[in-house]
Amino acid sequence: MSERPEISSDRAGPRWDTELVVSEADAWFIREVLPLEATLMLFLRQNCRNKAEITDLRQEVYMRIYEAALKQIPDLAKPFVLTTARNLLIDRIRQERVIPIELVTDLEVLGVASYQAGPDRIVLAREALRRLQNALDLLPPRAREAVILRKVEGLSRREIAARMQITEFTVNRHLTDGMRALADILYSEQADPRRKT
Repeated sequence: MSERPEISSDRAGPRWDTELVVSEADAWFIREVLPLEATLMLFLRQNCRNKAEITDLRQEVYMRIYEAALKQIPDLAKPFVLTTARNLLIDRIRQERVIPIELVTDLEVLGVASYQAGPDRIVLAREALRRLQNALDLLPPRAREAVILRKVEGLSRREIAARMQITEFTVNRHLTDGMRALADILYSEQADPRRKT
């Protein structure tokens, strides 16, 4: 049985002993990360397309978190865990979208669709836009303005608050109320196709 090297207690500065770093990371992982497993699994179930991969994704998240903790233990575990999981899902989506150039020698052989929409798709798109505009017109003015600034112009909540001269909390309330009202209007139209707007 090998003995641990003795560590001087009067030594100032960072700990360089590998065993100490590992034991601190282990303790932090057990104390802070493992209790968040239910939250992590809920996040993965809600955001992962392939439900069969969830267990593997959890292990990958744990591995990334532990490796990061060996370098520096994060201050807040929960945001770190969820951010790591989100980044892993983003990485997976990017990997799925990549097609090796060797596989694509002749695009015509693959039957790649034209970028031009057909007449039927144009009509459907115009109808959807008309329904959306009618629904937006039914919103209260401040909620409509907040929704348009956020969803159409892509402004942040802070930028919307500055432009509308209200607090970010009020922006969030307008966005929540506006999006719920839009969903109610649009989904009720789809449920009752006889209804004309």
